[in-house]
Amino acid sequence: AQWHSVGSVDSTVVRDGNLVTLYSEHDFVEVSFLADDLVHVRAGHGSPLQTTTSVAVVKNAWPALRPRIDDSPKQLLVETNEMGMVVQKFPLRISFYDRTGEPLNADDAPTGMAWNRSEIRVWKTMPADENYFGLGEKAGKANRKGSAFTMWNSDIPAYTADTDPLYQSVPFFYGIRHGRAYGIFFDNTFRSSFDFGKESPDRYSFGALGGELNYYFFYGPSPKKVLSRFTELVGRAPLPPLWALGYQQSRWSYFPEQRVREIARTFREKNIPCDVIYLDIDYMEGYRIFTFSQKNFPNPKKMISDLGADGFKIAVIVDPGIKADSTYHAFRSGLTSNAFLKHQDGTLFIGKVWPGECAFPDFTSPVARRWWGDNFRVLTEAGVRGFWNDMNEPSVFDAPTKTVDLDVIHDDGGNNTTHAKNHNTYGMLMTQSTYEGVRGLRANERPFVLTRASYAGGQRYSAAWTGDNVSSWEHLQMAVSMCLGVSISGQPFVGTDIGGFIGNPSGELFARWLQLGVFTPLMRGHSEIGSPNKEPWMFGRKFEKINRETIELRYKLLPYIYNVMVQASRTGIPAMRPMYFQYPDDPGSSSNETEFMFGDDILVAPVLWEGDTTRELQLPAGTWFDFESGRKLTAGRKVTVNAPLGKIPFYARAGAIIPTRQIVQYTDQAPIDPLTLTFFPDSSSSTLYYEDDGRTFDYTRGSFFERTIQQTVSNKGIHVRISNAQGSYRPAPRTLVARFMAVPSMPKSVVCTAQRLTMMGEPHLASSAQGWSYNVKSQIVTVKIEGRPFEILIDIVTQ
Repeated sequence: AQWHSVGSVDSTVVRDGNLVTLYSEHDFVEVSFLADDLVHVRAGHGSPLQTTTSVAVVKNAWPALRPRIDDSPKQLLVETNEMGMVVQKFPLRISFYDRTGEPLNADDAPTGMAWNRSEIRVWKTMPADENYFGLGEKAGKANRKGSAFTMWNSDIPAYTADTDPLYQSVPFFYGIRHGRAYGIFFDNTFRSSFDFGKESPDRYSFGALGGELNYYFFYGPSPKKVLSRFTELVGRAPLPPLWALGYQQSRWSYFPEQRVREIARTFREKNIPCDVIYLDIDYMEGYRIFTFSQKNFPNPKKMISDLGADGFKIAVIVDPGIKADSTYHAFRSGLTSNAFLKHQDGTLFIGKVWPGECAFPDFTSPVARRWWGDNFRVLTEAGVRGFWNDMNEPSVFDAPTKTVDLDVIHDDGGNNTTHAKNHNTYGMLMTQSTYEGVRGLRANERPFVLTRASYAGGQRYSAAWTGDNVSSWEHLQMAVSMCLGVSISGQPFVGTDIGGFIGNPSGELFARWLQLGVFTPLMRGHSEIGSPNKEPWMFGRKFEKINRETIELRYKLLPYIYNVMVQASRTGIPAMRPMYFQYPDDPGSSSNETEFMFGDDILVAPVLWEGDTTRELQLPAGTWFDFESGRKLTAGRKVTVNAPLGKIPFYARAGAIIPTRQIVQYTDQAPIDPLTLTFFPDSSSSTLYYEDDGRTFDYTRGSFFERTIQQTVSNKGIHVRISNAQGSYRPAPRTLVARFMAVPSMPKSVVCTAQRLTMMGEPHLASSAQGWSYNVKSQIVTVKIEGRPFEILIDIVTQ
């Protein structure tokens, strides 16, 4: 390859507020400091940069920032309160450093930014002790160092640890060294690639086959800060409906109607909680989307209503292929709306998928997106609540490339660009069209959209799952690193096909996978046509009992899980967090790929190997407690714990305050009563507890319930303060149960008081009467408080 590197800076350096533009003989580089810790770099070769709209970036207006600039003959220095940048002028090379002067990241001196005709690439130096994470959905090891990766959304069933690319493209990664993190987002939608030392041991690179050299540099120093700023740039996931966090059951396919009713009835008869049942492609008439099979589902509205009365929500699959049939309403209206992709000569692009020959919507067109969204009326009026976007890489059966021809034209905001540019965003734009369409039809109800393909920022519209996996222990192990990789790349609502989509798991494998599923935000079982059924009761009575208790644990933990998703929607910090993400200063965290944090307070160590009934842990610094028994564990060294088949090893950190609820068969079966708060002792800690109606967008208008809970532990005892509620939403009156773990002796006294206040215009006084007990064996103090949820003080005196 004949690469042309950016040349030396001539005398022209133009400054306009926070934007600095540097020119060489043929090239120019624009550098914008958007925030103290965020830099935008764009470079051009030969022709001016185009004004384009990124499908990923949602925040384009940033507060005014005037960094300090020192322009000398040999270099340009730009500094903010958090970081700095040096631009060497001969030749032009960029490097970043922290506010102490320590280097963070630098262009590789021989090459830096370069062009090869339409190709673009950046080479950067790679310190021997720096590690790399992120890039969204990638199989194999979480640490990307030593490997190369491609971004090109691809339908690859039964993938392995070496398979790349896969279904989703998120060109965002972290560099972590000595506990300090930076991030780079390469916002280029063409086929792109990343090489972390596979080509050369002392440099890494990223680039694309076309498009613009356009990237953002984020400085932490913590990975959390990097991700929070990245999701501020590209958008965060909205709060999901609460029912979408319950257990979900799918199969290709449940049909006819009687079979769907049988599945629902069996869940309820066996008292196995479940909220969602999916309908795969066989619910349609001839695989035509926006239809129901007259034979298999003659009265879908009644079926969905009946199942809804028993707590089930119905989700249906929706593929992008529209059968090219003049008698089919969606095809006719799509033609009228000019909604389909076309070749350069103006003829429709036609490709084969499930219905046969199909046209494909052009989701880059606002007109096509509105047309698509309007078509969901058929489904929403029948009562469908979930919308599963599949085959949206897009996948095409008969094409050599297995996708749309690269020279097919997209509207792309009137720019008429090719599929080569828009391929990686097709799935994301489909989910945008689905989300906005369903929200328009159900204006105040939170949509639930699930997708297989996506791009950076896709979390704004949908949850994601890791595609067509396999019933194997290897894929169970891969599920952990894949979900974590997706999570730290901006998508917090992620899961896998529990038990494996392809193949036949043993009862043990399914049970262990289901246990992992408790701690993946999306908890969905799924299986392919022709494989044995994989419902939780299909593996014999012993496993049925274990699986019931596993799913019950999920429902018990729902208040905590929902609060973790609230945090993700506000900050971008996901539910599932790798150990290096939560504890970047821990030297063993970068190689720990089998444990993870779920939220701030729970460490999960799933059993991932056949036949194992023990689990070795590498606990971070601090004090940890077995969640169920309260037994204290020693941190900082490897610990082996018992993990019989029915046990999920998970642990609470000291200071954790974990909310749980009673077990229900579906999320809105009954209000939370009692609400149980479990306190794990530490000298001082606090948490926020949040509730809303779990269904509407009223929380965005102040209809929520949020309280600060604080605990202080001293040698005299435990003091807890539960603050007055913020927001206008009020849960029904209920019992509050406070459980205090690891209290070494019978308390001398337990005193609970509640403060008088005015609520809803009337004065109330919460009952200060409470009962309490102490279990000598478990060393747990339990306090019960009846009445309305006002400010509450609890004092446990131990000395």
